[in-house]
Amino acid sequence: MLAVIFSIRPAAMSYFGFNLLFKLSVPLVLAALAQMMVIMLGDIDLSNGAFVGLITCVTALYLQDWPALTILAYLAAVAAYAGFGLLIHIRQLPSIIVTLGMSFIWLGLAVILLPAPGGLAPAWLSGFMSWQPPLMPLPIWLALIAAAIGHLVITRSSYGAVLRGAGGNPRSVERAGWSITGIRVAVYGAAGLLACLAGLTLTGLTTSGDANVAPAYTLLGVGAVILGGGAFTGGIVSPVGTVTGALTLSLAGSLLSFLQVPPTWQIGAQGGILFLVLAGRVLLSQSAR
Repeated sequence: MLAVIFSIRPAAMSYFGFNLLFKLSVPLVLAALAQMMVIMLGDIDLSNGAFVGLITCVTALYLQDWPALTILAYLAAVAAYAGFGLLIHIRQLPSIIVTLGMSFIWLGLAVILLPAPGGLAPAWLSGFMSWQPPLMPLPIWLALIAAAIGHLVITRSSYGAVLRGAGGNPRSVERAGWSITGIRVAVYGAAGLLACLAGLTLTGLTTSGDANVAPAYTLLGVGAVILGGGAFTGGIVSPVGTVTGALTLSLAGSLLSFLQVPPTWQIGAQGGILFLVLAGRVLLSQSAR
């Protein structure tokens, strides 16, 4: 994708060009990592995008004037995320139904707080998201940091192996002395925290709140996880691959714009790109075998 864009617009191969191409990718990267945590357990989260929208509303309305109250609201939202993860496990409920119901709750709360787009992001938050660090644009730095932390925690650490095992073979993990209930609560809480950070960064980029700003993040996050080597069977995820998948999906819109694809065709074209990438991944895995 980058090669095609650079061939059409060589000026995009610059600090400013990369910043424009990936500026809106940071919230998607964090939302995709949140989705990855849930998929790691063999579940799926359909409330991801609505939750990010709620966080943008809370941030735009209250963070500037009541920071302590806003932080408590963030903690309560993350605790609620962990709570419905506990409910799914204890009652053995299908995650797709519970999270679909939670998406309506998050969206309803967001609309009650902010019926129309508005509010204002704190100056320090919007200033940070527009900061221009040395060497590479901020979105690239943040994506690299997120991928590195995820790789160290999920892929390389011993506790990460336990977390992946809880999704792939929970009975074996439980026989080894670990609490599956505690693991699921912790993983859902971590997913809520990552989605909260996605909402914060999105507010810093848009400088306002909107209940309907991120509904596409739900399925885009799923697509990023699968593009990055994840599987719905649980226990098979890749933080580095998920970040790469999120960057790829965020770049698809820019590629289609450079190719002058009409906006009415762009959604279908993005689906075509997704199929092509998945087909390439299947071919690579078969050749490796």
